[in-house]
Amino acid sequence: MSKSESQEMYLKTILLLRLGNQTSRSVDVANELGYSKASVSRAVSLLKGEKLIEVVEGGEIVFTNKGKEKALSVLERYKVLVKILKKLGLDDEEADEEACKLEHVIGDELYAKLKEFSEREDG
Repeated sequence: MSKSESQEMYLKTILLLRLGNQTSRSVDVANELGYSKASVSRAVSLLKGEKLIEVVEGGEIVFTNKGKEKALSVLERYKVLVKILKKLGLDDEEADEEACKLEHVIGDELYAKLKEFSEREDG
């Protein structure tokens, strides 16, 4: 997994925890992803270094503006891909797995075309 892919996965996981009204401490991220606390701590340090997150009192992970923008972008990309993959006949689990892989590797131009296609299909 590339550095960028890993970063995006952590940001999306933190965002989903926060949107689900769950705590977003390192231990919560580790439990959600099935990773060791040590691995998550290293990733959190890197995300802090990139100024994407901050860790506040109580260990809660919060986004900087830059981090939230990036996390929302990753989540939107994922949702568009899941929607298209389901329309192509994949079941929920397959669509989720494939979207998780694709969200990190498709280019911006292809994503824009897929999003446009997805929106056109809704209309």
